[in-house]
Amino acid sequence: MRIIAPSFTILDELDRQSLPVRIEYCGRICYKSENRIDSDSAIPFVKKMVTSGHNSVLEMGVTTLIATCATPEPIQALFGRQPKFLHIDQLQGHQLLITGSIRAFREMWFLNPHDAICRAIARFLRDRHPYFFEALSLPEDAEASAGLTIEQLKLAAVEQLAPPLLARHRFLAVKFIVNRAVTHELVRHRPCSFLQESQRYCRYSADKFGNEVTFIKPVFFEEGSEEFMVWQQAMAAMETQYLWLLQTSSPQAARTVLPNSCKTEIIVYANLAEWKHILALRTPPAAEPSMREVMIPLAQELGRRYPAVFS
Repeated sequence: MRIIAPSFTILDELDRQSLPVRIEYCGRICYKSENRIDSDSAIPFVKKMVTSGHNSVLEMGVTTLIATCATPEPIQALFGRQPKFLHIDQLQGHQLLITGSIRAFREMWFLNPHDAICRAIARFLRDRHPYFFEALSLPEDAEASAGLTIEQLKLAAVEQLAPPLLARHRFLAVKFIVNRAVTHELVRHRPCSFLQESQRYCRYSADKFGNEVTFIKPVFFEEGSEEFMVWQQAMAAMETQYLWLLQTSSPQAARTVLPNSCKTEIIVYANLAEWKHILALRTPPAAEPSMREVMIPLAQELGRRYPAVFS
């Protein structure tokens, strides 16, 4: 049995990696298979996710595009269709700023195959990232993209946007190591994307987990107090029962005895506007204490990095 403190890590360095590398890192959190990551593993991994239909993993790769149109008609048509889960703002002239995940761009194409901008964006992304879009059947007609140009906006350029646009188009991934009660509350924030360590597949009796269950130290009880000792004894009993069940049962069966205090890792991916909303709800005195324990220092750090958004 192991007891650790909760923590968070802002994965901004990961944002500077390629889309496949980002997606593989986040996806392997679910199965705690990060040890399988090497210089050649990212593209086979994302191909497998696409083939398997594990679309939630594809939400962990977000990119920003600029679409320039010769006339306003394609823009009006795109806004009329309102593609799901894309953040779209009109810039000067007939220019659009479009941000979305790989999953969002794939679904944009599947739902709007005859839209000029959707087709141009799909072709642009397929040419640069074929492993995400190999199943797309795109007609190579010149008329489909006539008058349309697409370019990919680098992260440094995104961070130079005016505060309202920065808040909508700058996405940030944060990895939390917390108890499962905290993650039950986190996943209620609908606009976010989530990937979480899976108790269904993780076998905590394995060597890579130290042959033990890890628990998060509760914020409610002072270490050494009678209440803390009662909690600690309960966790030890749960670990004993879980490890015994693993001798004859699968991890998904054995996990039924695991409590909310179990340590879990979860990646939360959202734009800065949504992070501002989350922090407004999860840092006040009335918020859940275990949530405040990680959200207050996160709010301080994001305020330091993006003062124009988190003023």
